[in-house]
Amino acid sequence: MIYLFGDTHGTLEINRLSNANLKRLDVCPLPGEGDFVIIAGDFGLIWRDAPDNEERFWMKWLDDKPYETLFVDGNHENFPRIALYPEEDWHGGRVHRISAKVRHLMRGQVYDIDGLSVLAFGGATSHDRQFRQEGLSWWPEELPSEDDFACAEQSLSRRGWEVDLVVSHCAPTLVQGRLDPTFLPDRATEWLELLRDRLSFRAWFFGHYHLDRAFYDGFYALYDNVAAVDAQGVHLFSEDGAKRFDF
Repeated sequence: MIYLFGDTHGTLEINRLSNANLKRLDVCPLPGEGDFVIIAGDFGLIWRDAPDNEERFWMKWLDDKPYETLFVDGNHENFPRIALYPEEDWHGGRVHRISAKVRHLMRGQVYDIDGLSVLAFGGATSHDRQFRQEGLSWWPEELPSEDDFACAEQSLSRRGWEVDLVVSHCAPTLVQGRLDPTFLPDRATEWLELLRDRLSFRAWFFGHYHLDRAFYDGFYALYDNVAAVDAQGVHLFSEDGAKRFDF
């Protein structure tokens, strides 16, 4: 089973992954051995320029879980430091191996996870950039590059432009407009909008907007909600109860 979460923001909201929170939402079954948890950006635990005791504690907490933790990057990440982690082949794509059970899903890679093909595409614009300091709490690598777009296009071409799941941080321009028409497009949302028109997919998950929403055409904004996906469809767990969306 693949479980999907919204932003965890480092230690601020990593308790979204706790069994106490999952039981509160009546997530059943709980993530276990052989399962995968994917965070849709703003993982944020790789934040300072070197690991500190707090980071080591939470990395061990994740490594002690029975499942594997995966994340696409958001806009609030220390990108230069993530880039220093070793790259390796994993489930059909390239990843940064962060620890024994934590991996960064790199932009534009497609993975085969639990019988489902998954396109990962991180990155977004920080709308609070004016309150942050470059190289300390904000990095220009937050927005995807032309190389990232090209990598995704090559990966998808090999797959016949068809995947089961997309996990991004921001949403395509028109989809984010459904959330709030005042949200401004950027080169990431505009490229994702072009991708939306071209790609065949079953479900598309994203974080970034700090709200929860499920749309009729397979888009899911995640923040407090948790999604569990198998070959048949999406189970969405929320404060209002669980819902089932078949593919």
